[in-house]
Amino acid sequence: MLTKKGKYGLKALVHLAQLPVGQLAFVGDIASGNNIPKKFLDAILGELRNAGFVQSRKGKDGGYRLARPADEIKVGHVVRVLDGPLAPIPCASRTQYQRCEDCNEATCQVRHLMLEVRQAIAEVLDQRTLAEMRDIVLDDLPVPRDIDELAPAQKVPA
Repeated sequence: MLTKKGKYGLKALVHLAQLPVGQLAFVGDIASGNNIPKKFLDAILGELRNAGFVQSRKGKDGGYRLARPADEIKVGHVVRVLDGPLAPIPCASRTQYQRCEDCNEATCQVRHLMLEVRQAIAEVLDQRTLAEMRDIVLDDLPVPRDIDELAPAQKVPA
């Protein structure tokens, strides 16, 4: 599951990707424009800077900008930096695998399904760039108003 940290980090990066190349944005502007608590965003941007996604400059003319072009930043990489592995359980992780104590991994149906879930998530996030995320035309996306509007294969039992 994407945490608020991951969600806010992606929103901040999309905000920066919408600016002309090289233009700086103030933390306060990013925070208010995306409904993100400023103090939390400060910490997130620090992590994104340490990971090489953004650059910062201090002072009255300072702020943040992308460290490299938006079409070179994979969404999956950002999510892993901010939220850790994509796998829903540790025994299905490729980057931070941890053996389960309570089951036989070779025959565990839960693990095998979660490996499939992890792969599906990775296929989407590792193929998408920040530029693609920025350029999504919201009017073209079907947004269900409630659970009954989802396709039958997408419905999740309550």
